[in-house]
Amino acid sequence: MNNSFLRVVFFSTLLVSTSLFGQNSQLLDSLGSRPELQAFELSQDPTIDGEIINDPIWQLVPPIENLVQIRPNYGSPVSEKTVIRVAYSRTTFYVAVVCHDSEPDKIVVSDSRRDADLNDEDSFLFIIDTYHDRQNGFLFGTNAQGMEYDAQIDNEGKGNFNANRQQGGVIGGTNINWDASWTVKTQMGDYGWSAEFAIPFRSLRFASGNNKTWGLNFRRNISKNTETAYWTSLPLGFDMKRLSLAGTLNGLNLKNPGNLKLIPYALAQVSNNKAVDPNETDTNFEVGADIKYSVTPSLTLDLTYNTDFAQVEVDDQQVNLDRFNLFFPEKRAFFLENAGQFSVGSPGEVDLFFSRRIGIGDDGSLVPIIGGARLSGKVGQTNVGFLSMFTDDVESAGIDKNNFTVGRVNHDFQGTRSSLGGIFINRAGLGDVDDDYNRVFAMDGKWGIGNKAEVTGFVAKSTTPGIEENDHAFKLLANYNWNGWDLRAGYTEVGEGFNPEVGFLQRTAFKKPEFLIWKAHRLKNMGNLLEIRPHVSYRGYWNFDDELITGFLHVDNHWEFKSGFEIHTGINFTTERVLEEFTLSNVTVPVGNYRNQELQFVMITNPNNAFSLSTRTFIGGYFNGDRITNSGTANYRIGDRFISSLTFSHSDIQLETGDFTALVGGLRLSYSFTPRMFVQSLIQRNNVSEITSVNARFGWLQNANTGLFVVFNIVKDDNDMDLLNNQVVTIKYTHRFDILN
Repeated sequence: MNNSFLRVVFFSTLLVSTSLFGQNSQLLDSLGSRPELQAFELSQDPTIDGEIINDPIWQLVPPIENLVQIRPNYGSPVSEKTVIRVAYSRTTFYVAVVCHDSEPDKIVVSDSRRDADLNDEDSFLFIIDTYHDRQNGFLFGTNAQGMEYDAQIDNEGKGNFNANRQQGGVIGGTNINWDASWTVKTQMGDYGWSAEFAIPFRSLRFASGNNKTWGLNFRRNISKNTETAYWTSLPLGFDMKRLSLAGTLNGLNLKNPGNLKLIPYALAQVSNNKAVDPNETDTNFEVGADIKYSVTPSLTLDLTYNTDFAQVEVDDQQVNLDRFNLFFPEKRAFFLENAGQFSVGSPGEVDLFFSRRIGIGDDGSLVPIIGGARLSGKVGQTNVGFLSMFTDDVESAGIDKNNFTVGRVNHDFQGTRSSLGGIFINRAGLGDVDDDYNRVFAMDGKWGIGNKAEVTGFVAKSTTPGIEENDHAFKLLANYNWNGWDLRAGYTEVGEGFNPEVGFLQRTAFKKPEFLIWKAHRLKNMGNLLEIRPHVSYRGYWNFDDELITGFLHVDNHWEFKSGFEIHTGINFTTERVLEEFTLSNVTVPVGNYRNQELQFVMITNPNNAFSLSTRTFIGGYFNGDRITNSGTANYRIGDRFISSLTFSHSDIQLETGDFTALVGGLRLSYSFTPRMFVQSLIQRNNVSEITSVNARFGWLQNANTGLFVVFNIVKDDNDMDLLNNQVVTIKYTHRFDILN
């Protein structure tokens, strides 16, 4: 029995024991009493039109007015009167808010697109923890123009420690691709603005019964003051996703609303591969359907046939300036719904289940999905998930039919922020090849130590024909986070034989210690300077010969001003050991051990302005030479309808073996006719692969990501070979039928 296996057993035992201890432990710390609200049941449903002040139904509901600032004046009452009312009927959950404003002409509305970021404008959001497990919830929000924002929150919104990885789709436990069917209407006047939310119970997941309690919190953003205020008082550095500190909504009497939806689609597609035959076009017609059925109010069955994702935005182009795998996030709505329940590992580094392996080949090509099923939700305090998908063969790529199956169980120990779970992931080839399978087994756990600290981790083993040893992976991470302090220390190990074929590994075969020391300090009497955040972090990747392959020590300070302007001033000390030479854009990086230093500078202008800019610059040593890298995003908007965003990354790299420049650019343009009708485009170009791509989309949404979509894609390789030159036009219509409505 090797030492790696003993370490796996030890950490597995530690996770089990700490999680079970957490089951009976009491919270060691308290902020004092959390605010409480008694649920108010309506005998008559209000008319959803945004009119609240003069609505007699809403005047019967007790108001909430005591919001508290978290910025700029921490702990002070909200600067503008805010009146919130919460009620429910047999079928619907209601929230109404009147956001008074002494200067209504200064109300900022920056974006009308569904699920656009609400942080940089006047907005109102609320979160409900429908299971009252203090970990998971649903987030809803709007601005003064009635934009619809909803998201699914998993694990209090906590994401990945490895901050320099591209994330998307599911970011930090916040899934903005979860789209429910609900209504919001707003009004503006000389008093400010008001909003009225109506959320059908069939769009939520909860436990039915009498005298139920939900977690609850509210947030108001006031743009002119760069102000954020909450109903519950939160420590510095936290936001409303911290559901363990939320207030409560008591006395709900809830019945099973029934939920059966049929969501068919029809698609027509015309494509032309000019590199093969400029005069030949292919026409394709497809139909398919999804079915969504609530087995219970907290457990949902999804069935899908001939699954299609033609309306999804294309991937952002990336250039690999290292020798490890690039991460492209999942963007397909079917796989993003309840994605947090199936997530085990370190996002973007060691993902044990990575849904992009289903229906997308290694080269990014599409693999037809025949269909499948997903059962997900909660039984008591236990999260359950089951996913089984079948993909077709692709003869030209040598891909056989496959079945992908994932089973997930995770039990929350109520009142402790602790959990214990397991996952099983299986890929089974359905072709003629013997022993064509890959399996991963894992346990994971979290031990919440009061409100301030926690220990998390996982232990995993893969099974692949021909690999008999060192097929393990595990991680243990301890974290203290309170009152501006964020202290973390962790260790990750991935064995040489660990092979999660339905997962993602940034790199293989490593041992990685890491730590972070962070302090956010809110300043007083320092003029326009609001907060400083000095911190130091380290991560090192060692191989199993105890050689340091990559070392990264980061020393930094963030300087945030009351206006929203922010700069980060840091220095990085890096180590890269190259054991086998590799190429970067046709420039060879030879074998060697390289130690370098680089300056890092980040600038973020006030995002509330019509024009805003965020940039990141690295200047310093790089392998056996130097680099200057500039990347960032420039945003410009006209009113609340036209939004543009220019992203860029420019690297000037000079090595002893040669020089090269890598440039990736992307331009996003969006115009919203209404919050549910839009035109969007993404134009991208990089000079390394010499690929230019255009993705243009028209969407006319009905509800919950259904409606009419027209998509135009161009992908062209501009090099001399001209092997890639495709044009595709797709028209897709999806409709939702509420059968039990």
